[in-house]
This record gives sequence, structure tokens and C-alpha cells, in this order.
Amino acid sequence: MRFPRNFLWGGAVAANQCEGAYLEDGKELSVPDMLLGGDVNTPRTFLPRIDETAFYPSHEAIDFYHRYKEDIALFAEMGFTCFRLSLNWGRIFPNGDDKEPNEAGLAFYDKVFDECRKYGIEPLVTLCHYEIPWNIVTKYNGFYSRETIDLFLRYAETVFRRYKGKVKYWLTFNEINIPCMGEGGIGNLYGLGLMDEDDIRADHPIPLTELKGDLQKTYTALHHEFLASALAVRLGHEIDPDNVIGNMICHVTVYPLTPNPVDMIISRTICAETCRSAGSTRSSRLNSLKTTGSTHPSSKRATSRSSRRARSICIPSPIISPAA
Repeated sequence: MRFPRNFLWGGAVAANQCEGAYLEDGKELSVPDMLLGGDVNTPRTFLPRIDETAFYPSHEAIDFYHRYKEDIALFAEMGFTCFRLSLNWGRIFPNGDDKEPNEAGLAFYDKVFDECRKYGIEPLVTLCHYEIPWNIVTKYNGFYSRETIDLFLRYAETVFRRYKGKVKYWLTFNEINIPCMGEGGIGNLYGLGLMDEDDIRADHPIPLTELKGDLQKTYTALHHEFLASALAVRLGHEIDPDNVIGNMICHVTVYPLTPNPVDMIISRTICAETCRSAGSTRSSRLNSLKTTGSTHPSSKRATSRSSRRARSICIPSPIISPAA
């Protein structure tokens, strides 16, 4: 069995992971620009202001903004025929609600796509990979406001028209279901630009798992984001019938470390609960599992140990939903 000749082999990045240049050429702040770095011993935190002494990974990232030519040349050397990347909304509409786009931002992505074409690499472009402009968070409360639907559509129309003929494959939102993945306010902020007012006013770093959430607001904002996605798909096809437009969802696969029935049961439970629960954090569900255990005659200590095992190999698996 062989892969078809036109099978797309490649890799993926997000603008906030690679570009850097976080305030260059007219770009303004977006959500990832407020996330501080961490390490194996220090969890990442969120600070709703810029601390010049702190480390923000997105501010420099891997400097793709200045090194895209050599990076894309390396992708070609690796045999890429597809490169998934995202546009930074705040690079094109710096505040999200600007009347006119930022030409410098549009021109940058023109150059990136031209460089991809030079090597025969097909771009697969995500419109929003968590890069919601910070102004939309503070002024509109993200997608909780219906006004944000129109702001997103203005942005989508601008790039669909600008890159017609250069980009065929599109994704509207990255991991659109992330607010339902059971991590409190993290998914709201990443995916919806939705943040608790007290957290927005905080003057100290907040651990990501401690960001507050409101279920009613989450589902209202999700409804608005679904509408924005569907309307963008329709708009994209009207502008270019050859466009292939899909969506990215996140699925978490959990593998038990051993065939011990306790490991098997707990890993299956974590996977199922993570993918359907927005109301509690993953850590609280793990604590519940440690307490209740299973019907297997293992001790509570074994149950706790197994839950840690299952958690240590919890692998998020992005899935592209069927393209429209």
C-alpha cells in the first residue's frame, strides 16, 4: 500500500510559537503575549500587563518573523510538501476592531506564502490559533460579545481576499473545543478571549490552572465562535470556490502505563472525562479517582500511583474536522 502522490507531508507551527516580533511593524498585543514562561519546576502563569523584567516566550519565540526564508528552506530540505501555520490576528488588525488592516502585517504573510510556493510547499493556514487581540479581551470580553463575530469576519474576509490564489487550505479556529476540555479559565482565555474581570485587573502572575471561569459565559461565547466559524466558511467559499476550509478540534488520548486493570480503568476514565467536561479541572477529577479507586482489589496507594501514570502519558491529539 502506498500513499497517493499528492499526499501532503509537513509540519505545523502557530504564529505565537514561532514569529516573535511581538510589537513590530504595527502589531499590538494578543493573548499569548501575556503568558509568562515556565519550566519543569515552574508552571506557566498569566499576567494581564507587560513586566519588562519577565520572560514571555512569544515575544521573541524562534524569530520566524525575521528568519522565515531560512526556516522554509530547511522545511523544503526535510521534504515538506505542506506547512501549517497561523496568521496572527493582531498583526493584521492590531486592536481587533480597527477599520483598516495593517498593510505591513499583510505584506509579511505575502512573503511567507511566496517563499512556500518557491519550494512547492502548500500552506495550510489557521485564522485563529489562540492569537486573539488583547483589546478584544479587555474591551469586548472576547467571543462573549456578539460584536466579536463581525470583527472576526472582517479579518477573515480581508485575508481570504488578499491571499486568494496563494492559499487554498484554511482552518477557522485551532482546537475550537478547548474551552470544554476541563481546565477552568485556561481554555476560555486561549480559545475565546474570555476572562474573568478580577483576573483581568490582577497585578500579579496567575497560574493558568487558577484562572476563573463561568460556564454560562463559556457556552455563550462558544455559540458565538461557532457562528463566526460557520459564517467564515461560507464567506471563504463565496470569495474563492476552490477554497477547502475545515476546523481543528482537540482530542486527548490517554494510554495506560501497564496492563494492570487499575491503570486501564483510570486512563479510560480520564480520557472520557477530559473530552466532555468543562465544569471541573482535570486535577480535581484525578483527585476524585484517587479517592474512589476501582473495583480491582489493588490498594488505594496503587490507585493513586496508577492515576499519576495515566496522567503522565496523556497526549493531546489535534484532529482536523471534515473540510467544507
